Parts: sequence; structure tokens; C-alpha cells
Amino acid sequence: MRYLLILAFLLPLGLATGQEDYPFEEAERSTVTYFQKPGEDLKVDIFQPKGDDATGRPLLLYVHGGGFATGERDHPNHLRFCEQLARRGLVSATMSYTLVMKGKSFGCDRPAPEKIQTFLHTARDIARATRFFIDQAVRYGIDTSKIIILGSSAGAEAVLHAAYWKATYKDENGPILAPDFQYAGVVSMAGAITNLDWITRESAIPTFLFHGTCDNLVPYGSAPHHYCAAEDPGYLVLHGAYSIAEKLRALGKPYVLVTGCNGRHEWNDKPLREMEPTIARYIDRSLNGEADFQVHEMYGSEQAPCPDYNTFNFCTDR
Repeated sequence: MRYLLILAFLLPLGLATGQEDYPFEEAERSTVTYFQKPGEDLKVDIFQPKGDDATGRPLLLYVHGGGFATGERDHPNHLRFCEQLARRGLVSATMSYTLVMKGKSFGCDRPAPEKIQTFLHTARDIARATRFFIDQAVRYGIDTSKIIILGSSAGAEAVLHAAYWKATYKDENGPILAPDFQYAGVVSMAGAITNLDWITRESAIPTFLFHGTCDNLVPYGSAPHHYCAAEDPGYLVLHGAYSIAEKLRALGKPYVLVTGCNGRHEWNDKPLREMEPTIARYIDRSLNGEADFQVHEMYGSEQAPCPDYNTFNFCTDR
């Protein structure tokens, strides 16, 4: 197992990319309903390389953020991101899900059990969208063994739980996904998981993590969600990018950790807007069978570390 540490302080985010990285000039977009609930149609915008009739392409399924209360699958940033991926020759999609926290707080006043149920509920919607694409694999030219889920903020929390919490594979009506189904990878942008024990040698998949060390909502390491006090109803310890990477490192499993030193919660969409080539590069490595990488890239400035929480020596000792 190779471990590579890349220091990238004072450098702009993202990588230079040439037109040769986008072999397709255009992508075709279609919008369909992937699941119907009482009074609600859950939709997905699907992007395919225009004029392409290839089969067996990977699918990248994106889940937006918004505290499980707001956000749109078809926000211009999400559509542009998926279009770029499709122009690379991938099938990509951005999905809606039930906003169970709409009109409600998801902070320290929201009881921890309700937060966990929210993760479960949303991850099941991801499983339903995945089921739709498995059933429609021929129609969209998808290799169902190459489905990668990506998410930002609340969406990142949802995809991590969808990838590693088997309870999300079924609901009150029975199985949604086969018990032995496994995603080809997961991309988390400022996300976290409630239980590191779900990540084992058997369940580990290539995991790509983007997070700022000073995130005051979703911890970069292991800390309470929103840094709630122990007496708050919403006190719930979450394990962010650094803790997940450390678990995978100890297991000898592949991951990429991209750290934003002194970065805050803006890291939930910064990779989406500025680092699409980086995301695509590592996904390509993973899908092409290079599964022995452990990489830590760091970006940031010479600022002082976070004043009250999440101080990491690798952001200051250089």
C-alpha cells in the first residue's frame, strides 16, 4: 500500500485541464422520475455523452446539500458539474430526495435520534435512485458494478451512510438493493458518518474525502455535529473526513483525503466548483483497477489554525 502526502499550500485549487480531457463536445440531458411517493415525484437529471452509443459506462450519482431542508438537484453548479463529467465519457446524474427537515432546524435543538433517522431516510432515497439505474442499465449504457455516489454537506453525510450502512438497503416494504451490492466508490465533500465500525475490510470501498479543518458544522475529525454541547438534544458525535481516512489507512484500504487547512464549510461545494478535474482523475484511477492508493493532499494558507477546535499539526508544522 502506497501512502502519498502532497503539500499544496498557497496554490490555487484544481488542476489544469485541456480540451483533450473532454472528448465529447456536448452532453445530453434528460429528466425522469426515479421513485414516486405519496404526493411527491423524486426526479433525477441524467447526463450522457452526446452521440455516444457505448455501453458499460460508469455512473456518477450526485446528491446535493442543504441541511436536508433546502437545495435543488438542478442548481446550475450541479448541472454544470454533471455535464463536465458526461463530456469525459461518463454517465452522470443529480438527484432529488425528500427534504424531511424542510421548515425545521437541523442544529443542536434537533434530537439526535431524529438526525440519525434523517440520514437513514435520505440514504434510502439514494438506494432507490441506484435501484432505478440498475433496472435501467441497458437504457443508459451503465455498468452496474461501476456506480459511484457523490455528495455535498448533507448530501455527503447521506452518501457516506448509503455506502457504509447496510440498513439503508431496505425499507418497510423490503429490500431496495441486494444485500451483497457494493458501490464502486463514494465521494464526500464536507460529510461525516455516525459509526466508523461500519467501515471494515469487507465493506471498504475507494473513498474520496474533501473537507476543511475548521468546518464548524460537520467536523473534520471526530466531534459533535455542529459542535453541540453534551446536554443539547442534538448532541451527536460524527466522524468526518480525517477520521474516515484514518480508519481506511489502518485497514490498508484505498482513499484520497483532500484537506482544506483553515477551511470552513465552504468545502462542501468548493470541490464541485473548482476541483472537477481532481475528482475525475482519482475516480479514473479507481475505476481502472488501481486500488492500492492512500493519498493526502493539502490546500490552504499561512493563517493561524482554528482558534477553538480541530487543530491538526500537519496544517501548522511545515
